[in-house]
Amino acid sequence: MTFQPFETIEAGRSSRWLVTCDHATNIVPPTVNGGDLGIAPADMARHIAWDPGAAGVALRLAELLDAPLTMTRFSRLVIDPNRGEDDPTLVMRLYDGTVIPANRAVDAAEIERRLAAFWRPYDAELARLSARRRDTVFVSVHSFTPRLNGRGDRPWQIGILHAADDRLARPLIDRLRREPDLCVGENEPYGGHLRGDAIDRHAIANGLPNVLIELRNDVISTERDQIAWAERLAPILAEVLAETGL
Repeated sequence: MTFQPFETIEAGRSSRWLVTCDHATNIVPPTVNGGDLGIAPADMARHIAWDPGAAGVALRLAELLDAPLTMTRFSRLVIDPNRGEDDPTLVMRLYDGTVIPANRAVDAAEIERRLAAFWRPYDAELARLSARRRDTVFVSVHSFTPRLNGRGDRPWQIGILHAADDRLARPLIDRLRREPDLCVGENEPYGGHLRGDAIDRHAIANGLPNVLIELRNDVISTERDQIAWAERLAPILAEVLAETGL
């Protein structure tokens, strides 16, 4: 059976929003080292292999926004769909203190095979969905670990990432900072979009309003939490978009 590298929920959804989840799962396809990267199950459950909780938020958020949704079905450790093809971190050999045995000796031929089997089909689906309307608004949902090994705690429950195009991100940050119980990071815990990442390729390159939402994964650890965050964010996103007139 052919492995499907992404899942799209689209039927009947016609709003201008597009929701994506680049790191939705920690699945290792059977064609990659027999479905095992050589690291412990506990490590495969960590943020190094996927974005825990992000898919649940994305599913409910897309439903509330009447938005098509597409999500990966392969671990970021197989190949990272939120990196450009020439990015040196496209296939990670070491991540947050964990060596990835199946990636240590990965060569150009194997990277090309993974690009063809997983990265490019998902990239093509992002391109298709982004182009379905000229006024598409691109929202990417991610999660981050409360702390990296040897680093301090991260105080933000939510971070909004943006590059130079902050038409949606800036007013969203301002709106979220009016919520009294939230610590909101701007380009935290990471800097703005990387050159060649998914938003760069499919939103910025096409002039589409965009935002990348990062949620700390301990605040979305249960299905109930994921639904609650989606239900909190959906009206805020709609409000901000309306106020910007984008």
